[in-house]
Amino acid sequence: MKGNPVKGAGYFLRGLSMLPEKGIRHFVLVPLLINVVLFGGAIWFLIDQMGYWIDYLLSSILPDWDWLQFLRYLLWPLVAGSILIVVYYSFSIVANIIAAPFNGILSEKVEQRLRGELVTDEGWQAVIALIPRAVAREISKLIYYLPRLLLLLILTFIPVIGWVAPLLWFLFGCWMMAIQYCDYPMDNNKVSFKDMKEALKQRRFTSLGFGGLVSVGMMIPLVNLLIMPAAVVGATIFWVEEYASDQGEIDLRGFAAKSVGTDPAGRLGSD
Repeated sequence: MKGNPVKGAGYFLRGLSMLPEKGIRHFVLVPLLINVVLFGGAIWFLIDQMGYWIDYLLSSILPDWDWLQFLRYLLWPLVAGSILIVVYYSFSIVANIIAAPFNGILSEKVEQRLRGELVTDEGWQAVIALIPRAVAREISKLIYYLPRLLLLLILTFIPVIGWVAPLLWFLFGCWMMAIQYCDYPMDNNKVSFKDMKEALKQRRFTSLGFGGLVSVGMMIPLVNLLIMPAAVVGATIFWVEEYASDQGEIDLRGFAAKSVGTDPAGRLGSD
């Protein structure tokens, strides 16, 4: 596996630093507002339900034997961590579905900026036109995500294996965050969902470093409100610098450079 996790994390930090730039901040507003509303809801939901869920899951995992009750103190942080990760990723899925067209536009404008092109605002017509494709792409992510989520949930309730569940959740979350946000610039450039996954696997450590910092940031109050637009911008920087050369080539599937052309809007597309 190739890549550098520090470099991947750096792409996210560069995306975060780019948010206030003139010509970009205008396109950040809607994804930011969506994040504020939905993650505010996630925090309220956790405060309201966390204690009940922890008690229920601990009761399901441990038999009601007095001599085993000491394990509750050992398992409590593991169960709490698993619940925290599941809730935040669930709300993230909803937020990304709603914000997908706006994130696609943001990624496109950032790529134009990085390539030295004129950044223009096509208005709501561009967002509306992007909705069917963006939602279809989000459904593809869900189809990929949900079976693996179900498997992790099952593993969480298996004795002994369940103890390492938070680590498995975190690694899975890192990978899914890389897929979630790197998909926006690749989709804009007509890279299929299958090819996008193969491209990220080529630089798996870089992808995990990027997704890992996104995952950690999601857990930090207030900071998590900026995660979505920062991750979109960072993923676009990742795309431009590591996959799309000045000649318009993208390295996919680990065996060859696949030539692509450009459409009138300056996007990269398959020949």
